[in-house]
Amino acid sequence: MDNHQLRTIGWKPCFEQQLAPAVLGTVVIARVSAHYGGQVLLLGAAGEFRIPVQLAESAGEIAVGDWLVLTATDHRAVQRLERQTLLFRKASGEEPKRQVFAANIDTIFIVSSCNEDFNLSRFERYLALTLQAGATPVVVLTKVDLCSDPAALRRQVEQVHSGLLVETLDARQSNQTDALVAWCGPGQTVALLGSSGVGKSTLANSLGARNLATAEIREKDGKGRHTTTTRSLHLLPSGGVLVDNPGIRELQLPACEEGLREVFDDVVQIAAGCRFSNCSHDGDAGCAVMAAIKSGDLDQRRFDSFQKLSAEQAHNSRTLAERRELDQRNGRYFKSVLKDRRRLREVQ
Repeated sequence: MDNHQLRTIGWKPCFEQQLAPAVLGTVVIARVSAHYGGQVLLLGAAGEFRIPVQLAESAGEIAVGDWLVLTATDHRAVQRLERQTLLFRKASGEEPKRQVFAANIDTIFIVSSCNEDFNLSRFERYLALTLQAGATPVVVLTKVDLCSDPAALRRQVEQVHSGLLVETLDARQSNQTDALVAWCGPGQTVALLGSSGVGKSTLANSLGARNLATAEIREKDGKGRHTTTTRSLHLLPSGGVLVDNPGIRELQLPACEEGLREVFDDVVQIAAGCRFSNCSHDGDAGCAVMAAIKSGDLDQRRFDSFQKLSAEQAHNSRTLAERRELDQRNGRYFKSVLKDRRRLREVQ
């Protein structure tokens, strides 16, 4: 196993520690690069290769960025290494499922353009998801040519979370993306997260990814159009790996209470000063939140966003938990049926 080649695509000691020394040299280590229906593209020490999805998923659910241990003979996955980070959302629709974006991401570039797409509440949503995943967030404000005062927008975003890193640039100018190279060094994995048409594919191209299709935004409403339709890994000349994600039209928060508490740590601290622990923050006596809003220490928009996102993640957390419980019950039922059938065959 060529550790040097693997390190260029994100291999770290935390992954190698999960392997038994005896298997080294007898298996193939590869990273999921893309998922194309019945085929999965993998990146290994020897380069790219494809295997049927059934072989890739024989060790469990997979996502772009996962590390798989494969048999050397038929490339069947025998182990999916423990994920260090996992970016996912609640899947669209009423059914309580989660949709995984990518695994083992070090840094997430939250991309927004300096036009009608700019929305502080959306940043808070993306930021909660990123922090819950365990990745480092960096906000990238693109299309600065569409804004008369991009510095003012940058200051607004910086106030969303203490210490939040924000970069403003024109993604069409490769020299301006140099500010992002620090997060794209050898062995590092970055992902792009944002709405359609904000310049993610243009940004990826400027960072050195393979040529990705780009499209202009619609003039009538400033909305973007999907250009990336699948998630995929791209090797960068800076030595890192980039995951290009399709644009997001809807992003419902899954169970991410910790991420929300970190994003809204100021609101949480203020609420801790309320006279009653079960304060509704709606006219209750001794409500520290209402007092902070009245004095100007807490913005009403920010508190409303906190309330909305908290209620959303709490609801989705319950529905996802209910789905897991149902799946577990069904699994136990099917196992009992199979056990009874085996017992009947033995008696016969």
